[in-house]
Amino acid sequence: MKLLLVEDEPALLASVVSYLQAQRYICEVATTYAQAQEKMLLHDYECIVLDLTLPGGDGLDLLRELQKHQKAAGVIITSARAAVDDRIAGLELGADDYLPKPFYLPELSARIAALVRRRHYQGTNLLQAGELAVDVPARRASVAGKSLTLTRTEFDLLLLLLANQGRVITKGAIAEHLSGDAAEQFDTFENVYAHVKNLKRKLTEAGAPNYIRMVYGLGYRFEPN
Repeated sequence: MKLLLVEDEPALLASVVSYLQAQRYICEVATTYAQAQEKMLLHDYECIVLDLTLPGGDGLDLLRELQKHQKAAGVIITSARAAVDDRIAGLELGADDYLPKPFYLPELSARIAALVRRRHYQGTNLLQAGELAVDVPARRASVAGKSLTLTRTEFDLLLLLLANQGRVITKGAIAEHLSGDAAEQFDTFENVYAHVKNLKRKLTEAGAPNYIRMVYGLGYRFEPN
């Protein structure tokens, strides 16, 4: 799952990135107001971890930008500001959670997981679609009780498709979700084709129907039978 971490303290940012990457999140970073604004408006994220005090601007104004452009990312504010008014303002502007600094990294990770679960997986850790079952925190998937052996990328792709059942996910969106900023370096979508092909093959070999449908010229759609 792809996160945007907006934080201007280098040591804290490095610690958060290291910890969350170990939890298998794809982390992009922004250290100034301008960087954060550009990334937020150009890309889609499952969750944005947002500091309020930034070089060049106020994080609350970034929340206003997200509202204005109807961006769907969940937002967790992390801030040393202790004023209750700041907390209320952030939540009223669309933030999902507020974690005061200093904070424990495991608590931040748990709050991110809870936010993503609420927004994308109906508040549950166990996703089911037909014969397919996915245990999100354990990163296990099975078809009719038969375990699937998936790579990290294949599992992340499966989660993306499951979270958007019935909707077309473009090849570009898949590449960005799986690779973050590195997706901009690719001239073609060969990696996307390969990962989708491998995932479809493993599902079929386990006895699943053709859940993943190609939408010609656009991308892919997950359709539970």
